[in-house]
Amino acid sequence: MGVISLDEFYKEIAPAEGGGLRSLLPDGINKEIGHFNVFSIADLMAASKGKPFMPYNRRAYYKISLIRGRNRAEYADKVIDIEKNALLFATPKVPYHYLPQDTDQSGYFCVFTDEFLVQSKSGVVADELPIFQPGGYPIFQLSDEETEEISFIFKKIHKELGSNYAYKYDLIRNYVLELIHYGQKLQPATSLYPTHTASARVSSLFIELLERQFPVESPHQKLNLRTAKDYAERLAIHVNHLNKVLKENTGKTTTDIISSRIVQEAKILLRQTNWNISEIAYSLGFEEVAHFSNFFRKQTSLSPVAFRG
Repeated sequence: MGVISLDEFYKEIAPAEGGGLRSLLPDGINKEIGHFNVFSIADLMAASKGKPFMPYNRRAYYKISLIRGRNRAEYADKVIDIEKNALLFATPKVPYHYLPQDTDQSGYFCVFTDEFLVQSKSGVVADELPIFQPGGYPIFQLSDEETEEISFIFKKIHKELGSNYAYKYDLIRNYVLELIHYGQKLQPATSLYPTHTASARVSSLFIELLERQFPVESPHQKLNLRTAKDYAERLAIHVNHLNKVLKENTGKTTTDIISSRIVQEAKILLRQTNWNISEIAYSLGFEEVAHFSNFFRKQTSLSPVAFRG
């Protein structure tokens, strides 16, 4: 699998031979600390002769896309059908791609690194923004009016990137934050303003600990926290209290949530890597392949081999 770097991203969309996309890349784009770039989807589709340019993988950068056209988006283990217009947010933590369902595709997307936003005066950290939090809903279907509003922001970004204004990247950061806030306003209020109760804090800390275990980048990496007891000990609370809090806040037990996240990672590793089943089992904390196979079958009704296909 591996993480797609910015260099690899550019190689994917701008092949060296017959590079019809080379003209889309600004001079010295990789020299910036805190990388940013913006693209027209219609231009990319035309230059690549309609070939999808979104391989399913993790990326080393953030991405915001305005998609106009029928598409199918795969985000981790979710599949979302986009009928007309959508705003999509992607983080380096979770792999995704989208597959055009017809040739009538347009819109924009921008790519940027965390360092790009950190350089703003407010020192924004992308991972701390609600829109990029684990478990969020990253795709928003849009009305025509909303699509026009977001398209206008992207057009301003596109125009500014080609300008000679000395502070253009400061201005572009503001536009990117405007896109982020637009998406956050589309999220349910409960996901943006969680109640700051003790139980909510415990739930939040548990989810943070859980997500820190992922992604699994190497077959030699192994999950440190595997059971409800492991998490309770790290949070310095009794396992029964952790179960009670999570049940109240999520409707699921600690073990259910851990199992769901592990099987999500297992699907990603089975789909994207050439690691053997034994290596995947080990990296996910299973000492025996049979235990992993039984766990996976119980969660999905398929064996790991059958799922890999």
